[in-house]
Amino acid sequence: IFFRPLHPTSPDIMHRVLSVVGRRAGRAAPLCARATRWHMLPPGTIPVGVSAMAVYVPRLRVRLEDWCEWTGNDWSKVKYVVGRSFRMCSPHENLYTMAANAVVQLILQNDIDPQEIGFLGLGTESSTDNAAGAVIVLGMVNMALERMGMPRLPRSCEVPEFKHACLGGIYALKAACRMTTLDHRGRKAIVVCGDIAEYERGSSGEQTQGAGCCAMLVERDPDLFYVDLARAGSSSAYRGPDFRKPFSRHFHESFAPNTLRHCDFPVFSGKYSATAYLDATAHAVEDMCDQLETTAGHYYREEVKALFFHRPFAMMPIQAAAFMYVRGMARGTHHHDELRSLCGEAKVEYEDVLRETSMEHDLFGSLQKQLKVSDPFPNTRQCAKVLQKSEEFAELLKKKMSLGSSLIEHLGNLYSAALPAWIAAAFDEAHRTGIELEGQPMVAVGYGSGDAAEALPIIAAPNWNKAAQLICVEEAMADGINLTRPQYETIHDGTYTQDPLFDPCNEFIIKRVGNVYEPDYQDLGVEYYDYIMGPCPVPKPKCFAV
Repeated sequence: IFFRPLHPTSPDIMHRVLSVVGRRAGRAAPLCARATRWHMLPPGTIPVGVSAMAVYVPRLRVRLEDWCEWTGNDWSKVKYVVGRSFRMCSPHENLYTMAANAVVQLILQNDIDPQEIGFLGLGTESSTDNAAGAVIVLGMVNMALERMGMPRLPRSCEVPEFKHACLGGIYALKAACRMTTLDHRGRKAIVVCGDIAEYERGSSGEQTQGAGCCAMLVERDPDLFYVDLARAGSSSAYRGPDFRKPFSRHFHESFAPNTLRHCDFPVFSGKYSATAYLDATAHAVEDMCDQLETTAGHYYREEVKALFFHRPFAMMPIQAAAFMYVRGMARGTHHHDELRSLCGEAKVEYEDVLRETSMEHDLFGSLQKQLKVSDPFPNTRQCAKVLQKSEEFAELLKKKMSLGSSLIEHLGNLYSAALPAWIAAAFDEAHRTGIELEGQPMVAVGYGSGDAAEALPIIAAPNWNKAAQLICVEEAMADGINLTRPQYETIHDGTYTQDPLFDPCNEFIIKRVGNVYEPDYQDLGVEYYDYIMGPCPVPKPKCFAV
């Protein structure tokens, strides 16, 4: 009946187990008084999840309204499809400086004892070192903590890095949940995920750039939200040249000819990638629904408080929700009349939608045979387009997908941090506006090109409001510096030669890059970092005093 650990269980941990398992065999105890099936964790589960979150974004900002004026793009369309702005790293920043800033911010904002951390996981696709990963962030964080007179992260801390395009952060979160569940010492974990999403100027992805990191404290009996790993949904399938970063591209003369700095522009095909996103996320959500023994109708309309998706640009989650809604009607048994009506409006055959939903589609196989991108879901997507224009779907978006969305319109694409940042913004907004979330079920749908997807049921914890008041997303976005066109283009292309646009304060910088390549000692290309202290011995954001 009870979870049987490999190591002796303390009374405190056994109390946690009992609070979940309940007193009756085979029945999980509810997490709140008004519980439903969604509000329960499976029998024998130790409750684990996220207790705190912190978001870090660079100060340099490109307003997309300005970008549209520079490039001749339609601002009304870009605002609707993409968002309002994106962030860029300064020349002294990279993925590791942002990640370390986010971790230090998390520790300070939430009075975390560094000695209690047994796991520091990094989820990213923007590493500049193919050997070391999260240990770089650990070293930087310890540098800052020492200078503040605080204890270091312990020598026994694990430091894995997780890479799978934009899904690395969610994989790191799942690993951290497993670690804290099994760790007999009761240690906590920190997950930090983030990226630098950059595209060549003039490409179709230029307006979907961004940079930033999100750090999370993971522990048993979390304060912010529970993660129901037992009923999470997964999907993976190899898609070939979906969205890739092959090392050899740097040696091809046609790759980024106008960029003079080290760049990480991807090789991608927009239409193919969008189809892969829809297919992968739909399969992950459907796998989760099977574990939850729920139907699509209840899933969308009744059971969940909020839906969060990986968000490369504003319209992608909306398209995914509409696509899954149509598939849900086709897979279920109670909404076929509604689906027939929708097919009539979309002028497609009802049977064709059922066929597309029931078939297993080999996107990469089709691409290899046809040597061109084809859409295996034309009828389903046509229905989804019609659905997106309906009042009912607009109301669903307002109820289920609006929380936090206005904040992240200003962040751009954060790749691995896009989904966690949206969740952080949602809890932050709920706290600020007085929305009650305790015990409410939500879903986080992550995606990584290539491709793979994860659908995580999450449940707001009883103490979520107290934890959410320290997330401070608006404060993290403050003091942005709007770039002019010459500043943006020269910083993007690596030709910026003017004075720095601001003086770093209470943050990490790249101090220098090694250049020694001798037989007895080498550090060629190795980045060395420094932490620039501000006027306060222990800097804290404005909201810390709330």
